[in-house]
Amino acid sequence: MPITKIHARQIFDSRGNPTVEVEVTTGKGVFRADVPSGASTGIHEALELRDGDKNAYVGKGVLTAVKNVNEHLGPALIAANIDVKDQVAVDEFLINLDGTPNKSKYGANAILGVSMAVLKAGAACKGVPLYRHIADLAGHGGKKIVMPVPAMNVINGGSHAGNKLAMQEFMILPTGAESFAEAMKIGSEVYHSLKSVIKAKYGQDATNVGDEGGFAPNIQDNAEGLELLKTAIAKAGYTDKIKIGMDVAASEFLVDGKYDLDFKNPNSDKSKHLTGEELAALYKEFIANYPIVSIEDPFDQDDWSAWSHLTGSTDIQIVGDDLTVTNPLRIATAVEKKACNSLLLKVNQIGTITESIKAAVLSQESGWGVMVSHRSGETEDFTIADIVVGLRTGQIKTGAPCRSERLAKYNQLLRIEEELAGDSIYAGENFRNAHLL
Repeated sequence: MPITKIHARQIFDSRGNPTVEVEVTTGKGVFRADVPSGASTGIHEALELRDGDKNAYVGKGVLTAVKNVNEHLGPALIAANIDVKDQVAVDEFLINLDGTPNKSKYGANAILGVSMAVLKAGAACKGVPLYRHIADLAGHGGKKIVMPVPAMNVINGGSHAGNKLAMQEFMILPTGAESFAEAMKIGSEVYHSLKSVIKAKYGQDATNVGDEGGFAPNIQDNAEGLELLKTAIAKAGYTDKIKIGMDVAASEFLVDGKYDLDFKNPNSDKSKHLTGEELAALYKEFIANYPIVSIEDPFDQDDWSAWSHLTGSTDIQIVGDDLTVTNPLRIATAVEKKACNSLLLKVNQIGTITESIKAAVLSQESGWGVMVSHRSGETEDFTIADIVVGLRTGQIKTGAPCRSERLAKYNQLLRIEEELAGDSIYAGENFRNAHLL
């Protein structure tokens, strides 16, 4: 089925920043996709094209990317007359049209908007749910559907919050649930338990939330954040059903070759900055004292030796985000160096659906886990909910059970599980190897 119209516009994301929305029209209707945006972005990511005009939208406008869709990518793709069901052909066409290694000519945000909208159009053309279309594209067609474990970011630090906390995300994973619906029940109840714990200890203003819906109490000690989680989980009665995950985002606080856990303080004491080995020792201390099963971006995106050391000396999940940026070339290097054992999949890091699927499949074939992820700047678009189901990755990170742009993804997963009427598996304790279920 051919595309008859492609139109892009500038809309706003959850942080009040402009982002790209693309609509693809076929004989089946109009299919819309909104592009997310990150705050802590890796230097190896595909280029998010911003206008840079300081007099408009604080330099963050995306009217150039919108223009690139409306005047270049859209007309060319329509003229090429590629079937919308052929996602690979569409994405390869867009990649070749841009012609740069990081999509800097037209912008990864422009290209991804088109790619995602075409994905939805392709599913409609086939007459199947989006997650089924994605499963077919990934070679998972006909396999049992796996519902993911939600990794809920309930305490925010780093670049996502205005507190002193260096490490960016403290997450709860309801691995002991029997279904995704029960996982959401557990997560919601622990979230509210955590709110009461924080309010009692630090006061009402400490329950303000960060970009991803998690609380941002003004604490600095990362162990204190873990202790708050432990207390809230026990108070809610779910000690045996929840594990803990962290996204450290350590690239954000690498200073002169060392890691500064007080990086938000302009007068930080340099004598307390940690080497990679010292930071690894801190992680191992955390793992010994708390039920931590996953740590994301424990070191800087180019500190390969530190990554390999930690991955080789612990059996928990070590997730590459800034390290791997959903890029098959970076993933291959990480596999070779044994730098991590799981991929954080963010579609806007690489810029097309096809490349995202390739990254996931390569990771799974290499024995890694895959965690599908939102960005801190999100919209009501819930495509990643269908992606995590279609790719059978078994784990999704899309914020706290708070803020509608986060709940949009969780609510879509609830719909999918209900639609399957018991004909699905909840990943649970097997979240790292869900594709093998």
